[in-house]
Amino acid sequence: MAEPVITIVLIIGFFAVFAVPMGIANMMNTLMNTAFDLLMNTVFYIMAIAVIAGALSGLMTEFGVCALLNRLLSPLMKPLFGMPGVAALGIVTTYISDNPAILALAEDKRYCSYFKAYQIPALTNLGTSFGMGLIVTTFMLGLSGMLGKGASLAVLCGNLGAVAGSIVSTRLMLQFTAKALGKEAAVVLEAPEAEQKAKEQKGGMLRVIDALMHGGKAGVEVGLAIIPGVLVFCTIVMMLTNGASADGTYTGAAYEGIALLPKLAARFQGILKPLFGFTSAEGIAVPITALGAAGAAMGVVSKLVSVGMAGCVDIAVFTAMCMCWSGYLSTHVSMMDVLGCSRFTGKAILSHTVGGLFAGIFAHWLFVLLQMIF
Repeated sequence: MAEPVITIVLIIGFFAVFAVPMGIANMMNTLMNTAFDLLMNTVFYIMAIAVIAGALSGLMTEFGVCALLNRLLSPLMKPLFGMPGVAALGIVTTYISDNPAILALAEDKRYCSYFKAYQIPALTNLGTSFGMGLIVTTFMLGLSGMLGKGASLAVLCGNLGAVAGSIVSTRLMLQFTAKALGKEAAVVLEAPEAEQKAKEQKGGMLRVIDALMHGGKAGVEVGLAIIPGVLVFCTIVMMLTNGASADGTYTGAAYEGIALLPKLAARFQGILKPLFGFTSAEGIAVPITALGAAGAAMGVVSKLVSVGMAGCVDIAVFTAMCMCWSGYLSTHVSMMDVLGCSRFTGKAILSHTVGGLFAGIFAHWLFVLLQMIF
């Protein structure tokens, strides 16, 4: 009897946190509107990315490009990330798109054949570290007009910070998975010999079409699989991160919330200032928002820059943390579920939290150092 009662109390308490400041009607409307907007504008966008990425992955694995990448990049990827060289394809794919794009690669059994079992869960951390990298970089460079000299250097430092954070996150995750799975267990593949024999019997054009269609189909499956995780967790994170509407009232619109996470972070401003060098206390809102969605965080950046609350040093940190975290609280759960590694979700989130913090600190002090030199 205790378990049901405790569950009911916790559920009521959770919704009360939102209902008291927002009102029950506004809370429910915001909940539904946010979930709907995420489904239409985020999930289907991710599905489109996953389909394209999956098709590209299928084509590259079919004709041996992944094998070539593995040979060429292993000397770089193994010392830095502890991953096979072919993992670089995941970095490129997520950098030009978004975190879940790496799942389309992981769905390809031939791609997974280059990994050990303990390395598969770390794909979530590796891919998320570079998610939306190109979009974030382009956006930050677009603020150069308001920031002036030093903006390009700041964005470069931010990208390097994201790389440093990704190494920390991936390495930490590999430590956890290696202890649980061992370093020798191989990924279980389904009838690779039969697949190879069928491949040899097909003509070149048919192999291209089959590879594109099979890879694209895997992308659709990924897009469907992430729907529950994105809608449930991202909705909660966004409502904990965002505040009321522009006039300070609650209207029930999508993406309103109680702004609890930024308030908690503001209490630690004395510690955060020397680590990240934020120009103003409001700067903490950017990485906090990036926990839920990098796109929403970029909206906060433009507002801060326009009113003079953020400078070049902030841009270095924002670029690093928006790239490295890239909404990981709202995607890690669903990504780990798709990979069949749900038991490592907590470890993945912990590793990526540390990696993102390191990315911001690294970008801050790298920018300060380079400014002193140049």
